[in-house]
Amino acid sequence: MRRVSLDKVRAGAILAKTIMSLDGKVLLAAGMEITEEYKRKLQANRISEIYIEDEISKDIQVPEVVREEIVYEAKQMVKAMMTKPSVKTSIDGRKVMEIVDKIISSILANKDIIANLCDIRSVDDYTFSHSVNVCILSLIIGIGLGYSGDRLRELGVGSILHDIGKVMVPNDILKKPYQLTSEEFEEIKKHTYYGYEILKNTSGISMTASYIALEHHERIDGSGYPYQLKDDNIHKAARIVAVSDVYDALTSDRIYRKKLMPHEVIDYITSLGSHHFDQEVVDVFIRFIAYYPVGMGVILNTGERGIVKEYNKKYPVRPVVRVVADAAGNMLSKQKDVDLSSELKYRIVEIWDV
Repeated sequence: MRRVSLDKVRAGAILAKTIMSLDGKVLLAAGMEITEEYKRKLQANRISEIYIEDEISKDIQVPEVVREEIVYEAKQMVKAMMTKPSVKTSIDGRKVMEIVDKIISSILANKDIIANLCDIRSVDDYTFSHSVNVCILSLIIGIGLGYSGDRLRELGVGSILHDIGKVMVPNDILKKPYQLTSEEFEEIKKHTYYGYEILKNTSGISMTASYIALEHHERIDGSGYPYQLKDDNIHKAARIVAVSDVYDALTSDRIYRKKLMPHEVIDYITSLGSHHFDQEVVDVFIRFIAYYPVGMGVILNTGERGIVKEYNKKYPVRPVVRVVADAAGNMLSKQKDVDLSSELKYRIVEIWDV
């Protein structure tokens, strides 16, 4: 299977992953043949990408770091919680911890933990999906740092609730489709303080979660907000969530901009390194994130085109690529798999929007 932009999908393609709304409705089931009518239905639900199964991606399996049904349950929980009027004063910490425990167990069940986040989301559900993805990424970093037990669970609870303060920010500001005014941005920045107050006053939620909500926009060099904290004055858990938050935000479509590719965002985070982020956190992050996710189309230095088949943990920029087309773009009658970690004459030079 492979992930493709909806506008690139041709009628007759086979859907590889079921698409559901957070209201529990099946929009399209796996195995269905895509028609123009179905494409319009997905577009109406603001779905911009889907997974398809075709000849060039046959037998390619996109790994799930967390089981799909757990991710879906977590998104539903976050949506139900953040749309409940009482959320502005308190939340059900028990439910949050239950879903975090499921996410942790699912991650730890993997033989090799590689973040190849593969959820299909609506632009309208961004906040809920983002909260869950940030939780997954933060837990993976935490595991990489040696966290376990209560320390890992506290990180998970704080990361899935890091944006809870946005329930206090007017919707017309949160969903504004173009640039915010300076006054509106100041209002957005208050979500950190609002989140801190909500979590601080919730029984069963540790202060670690409160500090994550308050400090996840702080930066190592003091350029962040709300208090321009520096270095070790920022809680370690908040420094973890800062990296996860930026990665998921930039690799997601938003109302006001298109997403960036994973490798572009990894390079961006790496370039900022110790200026904005905790260097130890960044070093762990790049060990566990897919630089070129499985199912992505790529162009090699030879001009040949292919699909990423397998991730290479030791050499993230050199995955196994299934070559499916020659330099002229002609599909090959016989495909070949090239392991870039051993075939050093090959390298990826560009993304192939196939």
